[in-house]
Amino acid sequence: MSRPVWYRSLYWRTALGFIAFLAVLLVAQSMLFVWLAGRTGGLFPATSNSRLAELIASDLRDQLERTPELDVSAHVSREYGRVVQPLVVLLDNGQVFSNRTPVPPGLVRTATNVYTRLARGRAVPRRLGPDGRGFFAPILVNGQLAGLVAVAPGRPPALGAFRALAPTMAITGVVLLLIGAGGAAAVIFGPVRRRLGELEKAADRIGAGDTTARAPAHGGDEVAALAASFNRMAADLQARAEALAASDRARRQLLADVSHEMMTPLTAMRGYLDTLGMPELQLDPDTRERYLRIVDEETRRLERIIGDLLELARLEGGTSLRREAVAVDALFARVAERHEREMTQRRITLSRRVEPGADTLVGDPDRLEQALQNLAANALRHTPDGGTMGLSAAAAPDAVCITVRDNGPGIAPDHLPLIFDRFYKVDAARASGSSGSGLGLSIVKSIVEAHGGTVTARNEDGAVFEILLPRISPR
Repeated sequence: MSRPVWYRSLYWRTALGFIAFLAVLLVAQSMLFVWLAGRTGGLFPATSNSRLAELIASDLRDQLERTPELDVSAHVSREYGRVVQPLVVLLDNGQVFSNRTPVPPGLVRTATNVYTRLARGRAVPRRLGPDGRGFFAPILVNGQLAGLVAVAPGRPPALGAFRALAPTMAITGVVLLLIGAGGAAAVIFGPVRRRLGELEKAADRIGAGDTTARAPAHGGDEVAALAASFNRMAADLQARAEALAASDRARRQLLADVSHEMMTPLTAMRGYLDTLGMPELQLDPDTRERYLRIVDEETRRLERIIGDLLELARLEGGTSLRREAVAVDALFARVAERHEREMTQRRITLSRRVEPGADTLVGDPDRLEQALQNLAANALRHTPDGGTMGLSAAAAPDAVCITVRDNGPGIAPDHLPLIFDRFYKVDAARASGSSGSGLGLSIVKSIVEAHGGTVTARNEDGAVFEILLPRISPR
């Protein structure tokens, strides 16, 4: 299985997706924190506690100058109730207000002492420095001392800030986490889950016998590679299933053909033997002799069929071949010797030609002669009296081409693809002649393919068979 490009890998996409998810979550949390800090009235509204005191004193001064009847308690609670740092507002009428409940008693005492000192003095400064117990700012309304703002020293207490922000931060953080995790899962794992579901459906269809089922192999990641492997497996299963179906059809056809071919001579033999065995039927010697000759011919025909079937079974079963140098001219000579008598009786001329470079083969001489004898017998059977036949060998790149031709009627074009099938009757495609078993050309094809070659047929002023054999037969 080929590895996907790194940026398409499911593992990298998952890692980068969750990194992006965490980055977005952190940005959202930071924005939420800033927003909440602003909503608190300023968790850190000033650069220092003294500045905070001055800002509050200035605000109260402006409010009291505009509205002398101002409800200071409500204003302090509304405007500064969210400020985390403890503060106290002390008015000249003795009222004390704070942003904390209960009011910090120590800060109140300190503010009272500072206010008393200010009230006894003739001049009131606009700014007061810290005295170690707090930060103070006078409230001057129309130039007169009207109160004092005191802010506790030190940093805002962490617990107070946590109490102010924690509930909102926790709730919104959980909501953001759920939304972000759901979105990341949908974006990262959603397509993967869909494709895995389609792969599961394809596997179920394969299991149910539908070998055409395929899974989508798009995406370029590990799931796509798995789907591609699954599709290759499914294609192989489909090819195997089709091959098994074809093999079963061929087996059935072979049984039917064998039964038919063997039944024909058996039927004729039985008919003539039954006739010869009838005591009430008186046959003259010539008729009896003719019947016995027919029975003998059908017996020999049956023997040839059985022999060809056994030979074909041995060849297709992977019978071992001898490996030795074979002289092509010697093969042609043995073919001519075997059929010399018939060719002489029928005045058929046989020409032989072996070109340079095509004089030697490597293979089983007996099997190669058998293939040539079958082709020559087939050509002789369909060559008219007084006709011609030819055996030739020519050199080809790393091979030798042996040609067997006749000047008979040729083979019908629509039958050419079928002539090497078992029990194909050459006579159905050729004009006339005695009938063979229909296995001769199948045996030729098996022998040639066992030597790593090919055999073809065509028409060219008769039938032409070409055998292409490698110079060195494969082991």
